[in-house]
Amino acid sequence: MKKCITWYLVIALCIIGSIPRVEAAFIPSEVIELTTIDRAKDLQTIQNHLETKLIQQRLKDFGFTPDEIKARISQLSDQQIHSIAQKLDDLRVGQDGLGFVIAILVIIILVIVLINLTTGKKVIVTQ
Repeated sequence: MKKCITWYLVIALCIIGSIPRVEAAFIPSEVIELTTIDRAKDLQTIQNHLETKLIQQRLKDFGFTPDEIKARISQLSDQQIHSIAQKLDDLRVGQDGLGFVIAILVIIILVIVLINLTTGKKVIVTQ
């Protein structure tokens, strides 16, 4: 009986731990008109993100030159530029990486503790 409960808890923790966190927000129902100031601000936000070394290297790996990138950005509409700028502002690098690692470590520790309690055998982890 203890073994069934142990495996049930292990599987339940794995399932619960693997579900990503979801964020929700209210969306306005009216269309917001963008001014040229907003476009300039959004273009500056995009440009700041494009100037990071990691993104420059990644775009270079894809074969894009800085002139091609500027040409493509200039072809975007105001709505597209605003959408990209908002997504870049919401982007958090490495957001759930640490949380996922901690969740896996907690699950492993719980499994080891449950095995120790149910079987009486000790699990020794060495490097």
